[in-house]
Amino acid sequence: MCRLLGYLGGPILLDAILYKPEHSLIVQSYEPRLMTSGVVNADGFGIGWYHPHLDTDPFTYKNVQPIWSDINLPSISRYVESGCAIAYVRSATSGQALDLSNSGPFQNDRLLFVHNGFVENFRKTLYRPIRDRLSDTVYQSINGTTDSEHIFGLFVNELTAANLTLEAALHNSLKTLAELANAQQVEFSANIIISDGHQLVASRFASQKAPPSLYWLRDDPTFPNSVIIASEPLFAANWHECPVQSIISTGADGDIQIYPIL
Repeated sequence: MCRLLGYLGGPILLDAILYKPEHSLIVQSYEPRLMTSGVVNADGFGIGWYHPHLDTDPFTYKNVQPIWSDINLPSISRYVESGCAIAYVRSATSGQALDLSNSGPFQNDRLLFVHNGFVENFRKTLYRPIRDRLSDTVYQSINGTTDSEHIFGLFVNELTAANLTLEAALHNSLKTLAELANAQQVEFSANIIISDGHQLVASRFASQKAPPSLYWLRDDPTFPNSVIIASEPLFAANWHECPVQSIISTGADGDIQIYPIL
């Protein structure tokens, strides 16, 4: 299981959420508290962020090495400022290659996507059924072999086919994933964070077993006028546990909307 992080609010330096909290994403890479599978997240990491002032496509920085061993990230994170960023540390599913094509955040134009979860025996179960649901354009955009990128493909397919909101597209793609998994009688979990630079939309969702942990925090004195979504609380504060089988969404106004996945 991976650990996820999303931030939306006033512009901050990336090290404020990556390094400075007492239970930062860096700490969660080697000492997670709430993982239900695996003990460390040492199979790489990725960070995506949006320019604080210009309306441009997002920037990404990835590595297949553990986040704690990257010698460039400390300097980058003390320099880069953003009002919207997502990140993750990876614990790769057994059998998945450790290369950059399989590393998030996955990107499609303005969209960034990270996933904490798995599809049981993905290559032999849902790999082909998911691909059969995709338009040729989305099909050709998939570069790696992970279940994560294919779930992102389902999302992009939904979003572009019917011009839906991010929330509706995520809801539909998760329902499709559940239908395909049920037909194949396989388990999956899909904690996801998506952003377009103006919103954070996340899910806490799984079949059969309880989904992995996911929390949100709004307007903490350390991060005023902001929302943080994370697999584990970063520091002592009034964190709220995201309900199971739900989608959580927030925009520039900081309001939190929670929708059940029916």
